[in-house]
Amino acid sequence: MAEAFRALPPNLRPRTLLARSGHLRSQFMETCEAVYMSSGYVYATAEEAESAFANDGSRFVYSRYANPTVATFEERLRLLEGAEGCRATASGMAAVFAALACQVKAGDRVVASRALFNSCNYIITQILPRYGVVTELVDGRDLGAWENALASGVKAVFCESPSNPTLELVDLAAVAKLTHRAGGVLVVDNVFATPLLQRPLALGADIVVYSATKHIDGQGRSLGGAVLGSDKFVRESLMPFLRHTGPALSPFNAWLLLKGLETLPLRVEQQTRSAAEIAAFLEAHPKVARVLYPGLKSHPQYELAQRQMSGASTLMAVSVKGGKAAAFRFQNGLRLIEISNNLGDGKSLVTHPGTTTHHRLKPEERAALGIDDGLVRLSVGLEDAADLIADLDQALKTV
Repeated sequence: MAEAFRALPPNLRPRTLLARSGHLRSQFMETCEAVYMSSGYVYATAEEAESAFANDGSRFVYSRYANPTVATFEERLRLLEGAEGCRATASGMAAVFAALACQVKAGDRVVASRALFNSCNYIITQILPRYGVVTELVDGRDLGAWENALASGVKAVFCESPSNPTLELVDLAAVAKLTHRAGGVLVVDNVFATPLLQRPLALGADIVVYSATKHIDGQGRSLGGAVLGSDKFVRESLMPFLRHTGPALSPFNAWLLLKGLETLPLRVEQQTRSAAEIAAFLEAHPKVARVLYPGLKSHPQYELAQRQMSGASTLMAVSVKGGKAAAFRFQNGLRLIEISNNLGDGKSLVTHPGTTTHHRLKPEERAALGIDDGLVRLSVGLEDAADLIADLDQALKTV
């Protein structure tokens, strides 16, 4: 089906790819990508239908398998990521689960970093073990821990880098080498970095997953996810799993995500610049105990961030002095920034992970991840940085 997409010159830069690539125009030659809100497709003859189900997937037969609008989104993201294959899903968590479940079976081992989003942790520690998959969590910052855990072999390794919510980093190049030596594949959740600030495949990862709900949409409109990897992995492992389990992305949501991709570089670049300015302000504030942001030299993995990321993310974790009561008073005092567990939006958002996104973890588990009672996660939007700083400052004065 790739030959159906409009041919473009080679070696185009990301902004051009996101504005121009992946066009699958109809006979009407529309400028904007079409929304093909169709669950099925028709055939001129019974023989044509038979051929369609017997061939290599070059024809659309059912939108649970493939859809023109969804395929356009997949192609554009594939080109941006530099992957051989991409398949979209209905949400980011569907992408994470599919990327792992499509390749493991009872008796296989999965090793993951312990600094994970709550739902990712649930997949690793609760769902996969129900099906006989052996799982283990390690301190993702510790290469020695990775080496020990992978010494007995592994089927898949999973990590977030930077992690949610404390922005821990994993040395992706080093862990990729250890994973491959152990006979496994490395799956990286790259949502906090976006495809623009970090390239896991270039660092040795085998599979990349996204919650497209976040920066890719970037406007709080649509759920979506994506899995990217080799053509062999997508065709032989991922596609059969998606086809028969059905976490299909809606064509309309795919269209929204396409529109989001067009402005992704503009948004992420501005949000990252503002985040760096805000992180520096908060780090110097007397009501703040610490700021975790990879662009600050105080970040314990600052040098690693400089090596493997081209930007420091649009997110940060901020510990307000005074624990939960102070963190709640701070959030409630904000007038511009809103409380929401979403991230990557054009609007700045704040949440208290200990009572929202990571509430399921035991207190000792949260403490091990650096999620103290005063910690809030700040997702920086497109507002003027000076206005955001003023809002943060006046809210901190209420603490």
